[in-house]
Amino acid sequence: MRFKEQIRTEKELMMKVLVAGATGVMGRQLVPRLVDAGHEVFAMIRREADESKASQMGAVPMVADALEPAEVAEAMRQAAPEVVVHQLTAIGHVDPRHMERSFAATNRLRREGTDNLLAAARAVGVRRFVAQSNGGFTYARTGGPIKTEEDPLDPSPVRQMAAIIAAVDYLEKAVLEAEWTEGIVLRYGAFYGPGTSMAPGSEQFELIRKRKFPVVGDGGAVWSFVHVADAAEATVAAVENGDRGVYNIVDDDPAPVAEWLPEVAEMLGAKKPMRVPRFIGRLAAGPAGVVLMTELRGASNAKAKRDLGWRPAHSTWREGLRQAS
Repeated sequence: MRFKEQIRTEKELMMKVLVAGATGVMGRQLVPRLVDAGHEVFAMIRREADESKASQMGAVPMVADALEPAEVAEAMRQAAPEVVVHQLTAIGHVDPRHMERSFAATNRLRREGTDNLLAAARAVGVRRFVAQSNGGFTYARTGGPIKTEEDPLDPSPVRQMAAIIAAVDYLEKAVLEAEWTEGIVLRYGAFYGPGTSMAPGSEQFELIRKRKFPVVGDGGAVWSFVHVADAAEATVAAVENGDRGVYNIVDDDPAPVAEWLPEVAEMLGAKKPMRVPRFIGRLAAGPAGVVLMTELRGASNAKAKRDLGWRPAHSTWREGLRQAS
């Protein structure tokens, strides 16, 4: 390739990207990577207090409440991005007995926030829209242990998880059915790594360390993990060369709870987790807790590896969590 052609190609790859949710767990991993890749990044944040965080990551801060359509429209107008990345969540402490309460704010962002971002993006002619979804506990709990993007979301979730899966379904359909843009949905697996619920000192690690995270029933629920840094790399790949559609963003090693939980306990220097029957698990953690321990299906990353050219640096949670612990 001649020098002038190379310069032109590099300029064509540089894009203006607006990241909504730029200071969240994923945003803090994603924004610096987009900046390092040469993109002009606009960080949509809710609070002025976070402007310095966005600037330190190399992004241009844009203060807007995702639930206020006029604010989102103005931020989008000022940034005029080619690509929007929707990473809006508001997940704090998760209580399996009251998951609908734990995810209420995120469900609203996946509905109203998605609508506001899409409307504003359409007005300025955004050509690619990448959105965070969930592939960790949303697939139908029937059939084989590993699901692909062609498999349906859970059509009959337990009551405590129904609103969560409905909100995920709403987001995915809104993004994929937006014919005016290239809609991409990333179904992330269970995050671990910096800032997540599975990191040194995190609540989940401490529960495992103190033997307060038991294996329920047969522990047959299959979990698909992904290091948050690998998820960010996959998102950059989607921003730069993804095609319309859904992609599972998970590592190469889906594993049942009965396998990964004792191994993580060993990594932490803890005793083996206790085992309790399903009815005890139901009393302690509710129906959703039993689902998370006994019925989840894992996810295949074959499509993301094939079509996005992505390979997780942490191919298995075994090595990634051992490094993190």
